[in-house]
Amino acid sequence: MKKFFADFKAFITKGNIIDMAVGVIIGGAFGKIVTSLVNDIITPLISILTGKVSLTELKWVISEAVLDEAGAVVTPELALTYGNFIQNIIDFLIIAISIFVVLRIMVTAQKKLESLKKKEEEEKQEEAPPAETELDVLKEIRELLKKGEEETEEKTEE
Repeated sequence: MKKFFADFKAFITKGNIIDMAVGVIIGGAFGKIVTSLVNDIITPLISILTGKVSLTELKWVISEAVLDEAGAVVTPELALTYGNFIQNIIDFLIIAISIFVVLRIMVTAQKKLESLKKKEEEEKQEEAPPAETELDVLKEIRELLKKGEEETEEKTEE
């Protein structure tokens, strides 16, 4: 049982889980915005074309409601409310398009950022002198020793 809770603690403290939680919260708020766009702007425009006040009023009545003499409903109406279905399809399409556009912008921005970083790295590599290796240092020491021996031999010959 302790291992279970330890694994659960590790799971919930991962950065991905927190990112996902933030995404869910923002997604909920975004969903409200899209629903308002559909209900308050797009649906009224479609209603002008259909002649109805709302898409959700569109339905196919299979059997009418049965009322008693007092006007109370004895048997409710049986209907296919295809207007709700159309409304949900419009909601889905707008959400899908919105998410696609946002993701496309993010991917484009990320690619530009990566290309800028790559360009900066290339410029730094061009500006930086080549790193001196251990072998290069040993070769320089050898050359200096040779010069020192040659100078010593010249002085002894004089």
